[in-house]
Amino acid sequence: MYNFKEIENKWQRVWEEGGIFRAESTSDKPKYYCLEMFPYPSGKIHMGHVRNYTIADCIARFKRMQGLNVLHPMGFDAFGQPAENAAIKNKTEPSKWTHSCIDQMRGEMKKMGFSYDWEREVSTCDPEYYRWNQWIFLKMFEKGLAYKKASSVNWCPRCETTLANEEVINGTCWRCSAAVLEKDLEQWFLKITDYAERLLEDLKLLTHWPQRVLTMQENWLGKSLGVEIYFRLSGKNAVKPIEKDKEIIPVFTTRQDTIFGATYIVLAPEHPLVKKIIQGLPEEKKVLHLIEKVAKENKIVRIAADVKKQGIFTGRYAINPVNNEEIPIWVADYVLMEYGTGAIMAVPTHDQRDFLFAREHKLPMRIVIEDPVDPLKTPLKMDEAYEGDGRQINSGHFNGLSNIEAKEKIADWMSANPPAWIGPASPKPRAEAGGISPDKSFLDLSRHRKEIMGRKTINWRLRDWLISRQRYWGTPIPIIYCGQCGIVPIPEKDLPVVLPGKIHITGKGGSPLAKVDEFVNVSCPKCGKPARRETDTMATFFDSSWYFLRFCSPQNTESPFDKKEAKYWMPVDQYIGGIEHAVLHLLYSRFFTKFFQDLEMVDFKEPFIRLLTQGMVLKNGEVMSKSKGNAVDPDEIIERYGADTLRLFILFAAPPEDELEWNTKAIEGSWRFVNRALRLVEDFTPNDKKGESSGLRTKLHLAIKKVTEDVEQRFQFNTAISAVMELVNEIYATKEADTQEAIEAVILLLAPFIPHLAEEMWQMMGHKTSVFAEPWPKFDTAAIKQDTVEIAVQINGKLRARMEVPADLDDAQLQQMVLRDKKIAGYLQNQPIKRVIVVPNKLVNIVA
Repeated sequence: MYNFKEIENKWQRVWEEGGIFRAESTSDKPKYYCLEMFPYPSGKIHMGHVRNYTIADCIARFKRMQGLNVLHPMGFDAFGQPAENAAIKNKTEPSKWTHSCIDQMRGEMKKMGFSYDWEREVSTCDPEYYRWNQWIFLKMFEKGLAYKKASSVNWCPRCETTLANEEVINGTCWRCSAAVLEKDLEQWFLKITDYAERLLEDLKLLTHWPQRVLTMQENWLGKSLGVEIYFRLSGKNAVKPIEKDKEIIPVFTTRQDTIFGATYIVLAPEHPLVKKIIQGLPEEKKVLHLIEKVAKENKIVRIAADVKKQGIFTGRYAINPVNNEEIPIWVADYVLMEYGTGAIMAVPTHDQRDFLFAREHKLPMRIVIEDPVDPLKTPLKMDEAYEGDGRQINSGHFNGLSNIEAKEKIADWMSANPPAWIGPASPKPRAEAGGISPDKSFLDLSRHRKEIMGRKTINWRLRDWLISRQRYWGTPIPIIYCGQCGIVPIPEKDLPVVLPGKIHITGKGGSPLAKVDEFVNVSCPKCGKPARRETDTMATFFDSSWYFLRFCSPQNTESPFDKKEAKYWMPVDQYIGGIEHAVLHLLYSRFFTKFFQDLEMVDFKEPFIRLLTQGMVLKNGEVMSKSKGNAVDPDEIIERYGADTLRLFILFAAPPEDELEWNTKAIEGSWRFVNRALRLVEDFTPNDKKGESSGLRTKLHLAIKKVTEDVEQRFQFNTAISAVMELVNEIYATKEADTQEAIEAVILLLAPFIPHLAEEMWQMMGHKTSVFAEPWPKFDTAAIKQDTVEIAVQINGKLRARMEVPADLDDAQLQQMVLRDKKIAGYLQNQPIKRVIVVPNKLVNIVA
């Protein structure tokens, strides 16, 4: 056993005093920017942190030994609701609690020996950081990308505050259990939708991102080509007249081929038309009750496939523009205002959700796409909606076409013809009417909606980004409200707008900042009259959407980052973090980068070249967490085995992308190996009389090749470590040969994995410089060229023999050699041979 506490403390001190992990902004070396998603300062690092940071540290150390100028920074995503909640619980200030957590986490990271350039540390709750949040916001406001509008929020009437979605548990407030309501508040948004096309198109540039992350981003953006169809509100059952511009109900669909099968319309409960059309009707109270009930529901639950849908008939009707048919208007919880127009045309025979809803409420159905497998099927015989392709039926002059062909023809026809209530439509699009292009902007859209049945359009799932939070612990939004001048941006010279200290936070009664008179009451920068500050703060995703750029020049006082430094370091070469941030954080970071590109502050389109999403750490098949009582404290493992043993286990137990099952026996194995490697050095005595072993030399250079390729190309640390273990075994087995070269190679190969012990062993071998000042070993191709190789021989896929054969045989020669072998001939017994499959230097499979 070795004294790991003494060794690890010694080398951590040497590294810090020598500043060997400091990134040089001016260097002749090629740069390499390695970055982990920075943590929220919760006080202690957990095994998820350890895994993420150990993977990145291994890569950073490896690249440094390869001769690159490595930037490997760390900081803290320090704003957010948890700090505010902790302050309430512990009766302290969020700032004090957060900084104590940062100090604790920084200390724990240093105990793990992570190679961070701590001189570049940033904390998002530092005014010198969030001043640039405010600067960025003002630039977006100046460009029309930041705006204010009314939006619904989760509202707790007892605490009198807004709640994040995750703070709503089964429709109630997590703190007081009161029923949560939806309430409209004026809030700030960023117009990320202006960048939707670029965000989608530039996914093609991310060739080194996991495919599932690209798919998740693509789905979140949700680009759909379809038709906006204009249904007209019928006067049937109307009690009160409605404004002329509200007579048209736009409905977006990608299935315009099913328009002739629409048998009812469904509006989202939040749709602004609902309360207008039900006024004075017998159904009014029931509809209002449903609206109130749905307002308390989680929107994810509302659209879940396995949850029964709620709905009610409004008493009103709409007119289908293609056939003048009057169909009922319903309100249902499975339609959300956030998607499309907040209204859908329901075609129950060709949409499963509509089918289930129609069955539940006994609504009519009509088949318009023929199922080629069962062309005589009727709605009464359907067990589910038919969502496949087929021939158009019950679709007017489009009958007989395939629905794929009809989809485009119907879109063109609707875009160029008046609705059926005006007069008969031409069977074909009229050339003189002109199709309406998706990007055409109408000055009077309501007029066009009455003149045509619909128009081709593009719909996005993406919505503008709500950044307002009614919290204290966040970046103050730099806006002033003046009775005379309206919304006034804070002048840049007055930044940062600093959070007031010693504030009383209860978690109740809205924004805590609104109660601080000296913060709220100011003079208008334009007219000098009394005005009020904005009391909302920014969502913490704003902070993390550009921090990677701040790391390039964290002490810069003139701008968010130095353009010259960003040009050198960016984009990030390797980004590492959890899959849970695959959509929002990464999407917002990409959005900010494109905005900076538009400001000519950066000259690249995407911030992260390569992305690695590490798997979760499990114990007994469940994700480690304090709440489940299955968490393993890294401090306890470091105290018992040392940081190097923990690092080795983390890297050896599973490939980075896979889940890692905690295994106490396996960490014992890692502990035994580090001691075994150390004994190689302790037992080594130079002896000039010993000869070199050709077998050991071959193993040595094969190991160098294997470790280099596994780390550089695949991040397969487990197989790389395994190759070093095999080399160590070979050295132990070769006692009479000169082993100095092999032992020193073992130390160099292990350095990224177990850095403290590698430094110690390197010094024990007589070297005066740091092991990380040494170049990464190179393999000798001549040394690994083998005269013979062992191959497996299979007959019909079953292993029948292993044979030692010359390594330089071509496929035909190898095949002949195997077929002439007496043992193989005995298995074949003159059976006809259909073919022979040869995998060079590995396998011959005879198909007989």
